[in-house]
Amino acid sequence: MNKTIRRASVFALLLVFALLIRATWVQVYEGRALADDQDNRRNAIRTYAAPLGNIIVAGKAITGSAVTKDSDLAYKRTYTDGALYAAVTGYASQAYAPTQLEGVYRDLLNGTDSRLTTVMDTVTNQRAAPGDVITTIDPDVQKAAYDALGDKKGAAVAIDPATGKILAVVSTPSYDPSALTDANTAGAAWKKLNADPDKPLTNRALRQPLPPGSTFKLVVAAAALEDGLYASVDEATDSPNPYTLPGTTTVLRNESASAPCEDATIRVALQYSCNNVFARMAVQLGQDKVRAMAEKFGFDDEQDVPVRAYPSVYPSNMDEAQTGLTGIGQFDVTATPLQMAMVSAALANGGKLVSPHMVSQITNSGGDVLKNYDEEASTTQVVGSGTAEQLRSAMRTVVEQGTGSNARIDGVTVGGKTGTAQHGENNSKTPYAWFTSYGEAGGEQVAVAVVVEQSDAARSEVSGNGLAAPVAKAMMEAALEK
Repeated sequence: MNKTIRRASVFALLLVFALLIRATWVQVYEGRALADDQDNRRNAIRTYAAPLGNIIVAGKAITGSAVTKDSDLAYKRTYTDGALYAAVTGYASQAYAPTQLEGVYRDLLNGTDSRLTTVMDTVTNQRAAPGDVITTIDPDVQKAAYDALGDKKGAAVAIDPATGKILAVVSTPSYDPSALTDANTAGAAWKKLNADPDKPLTNRALRQPLPPGSTFKLVVAAAALEDGLYASVDEATDSPNPYTLPGTTTVLRNESASAPCEDATIRVALQYSCNNVFARMAVQLGQDKVRAMAEKFGFDDEQDVPVRAYPSVYPSNMDEAQTGLTGIGQFDVTATPLQMAMVSAALANGGKLVSPHMVSQITNSGGDVLKNYDEEASTTQVVGSGTAEQLRSAMRTVVEQGTGSNARIDGVTVGGKTGTAQHGENNSKTPYAWFTSYGEAGGEQVAVAVVVEQSDAARSEVSGNGLAAPVAKAMMEAALEK
């Protein structure tokens, strides 16, 4: 009998021990997971128990917080000119995970960032006062881009070449983040935005790489000059016109049959956007050298600005014909407006690329700086200063005498490159219109890239000069008028 009791007692103790282990596991490990779950209502209650910190543009808050009614969530996020800045701020929603700067700095803005906690907060077990995000955005440049894009589907980015500060990030069509802030109404707004075929929630400026077309010819030209394939932008190239892609019967022609593209110099080839010159040049260099130059400019790398931008891509494992097509920004080459603005920014800055960023500082509630991104910006020598100067000169020729005439600004030195990228099988869809450029006046510079995916223009009128260059012009004027 005693033996039976002992066995039962041991078994009962084992059960108790197992129960204790399970309880500890649930409380310590699974409890933390449950606490961090974005669907946990307590997290939302805690986040919106007090006003959030703000996102600042030119010293003014473009976000705020408002008291809610009939809800256990005391406050909700508000936005000033929400659609104008949506590609910068993203949204902070009571129902959905935050995006863009709202997501990157969620803990700072809701007061849970450990850098905000004071001794008194620890003693009283209170959440710290939230911090603020100080952006690099120039409101005039931002508005110029937004207004100039108008009803077009597209995107634009402007960068200060000397500092890497991003002055504008615009994606159209846009949306008002305020529609997503209230848990009671966010669901309907979310469904409507996601059902829109134009995808307004997509940040086209940072997160939609597209074929860059002839704007990529700047990268190929830089590779040719740096490699020594050609010593100068004014040296004649070895470029038959038309050019037959190696190993194929595909004949690559130019937009204008009368353009002087046979054996043209790099300057003339950029001026008239000669496909034969740059396709042949890419084949001469080989895919590895073109890729190496593209990667120096930032291709094949994720950019954190600090919002994560999708990588622009230069493809691998190509034959010579495919390599030739990459020379004109086709085949599988893709780029974001951010990436093409970086190309122009590096050339404008003597061949030096300063890491682009759209946040200058983050601060605590008292204005003390927690992190200074301006001071931490890194610089990379992409091409030599001589190569950069030559390409700037050739880009000026494009604007003054070539395909980029719509970007001319009185009293401003402007250089640029147009691009019209094929879209769809056998170019069956409306082409993408591109323009990348730099402007200089009074010792100040700005680099801009614009893509227009869709507009109300007839297909025959779609071009980088016709659609994208005017947008870039408006942005450069706004940046340099000061």
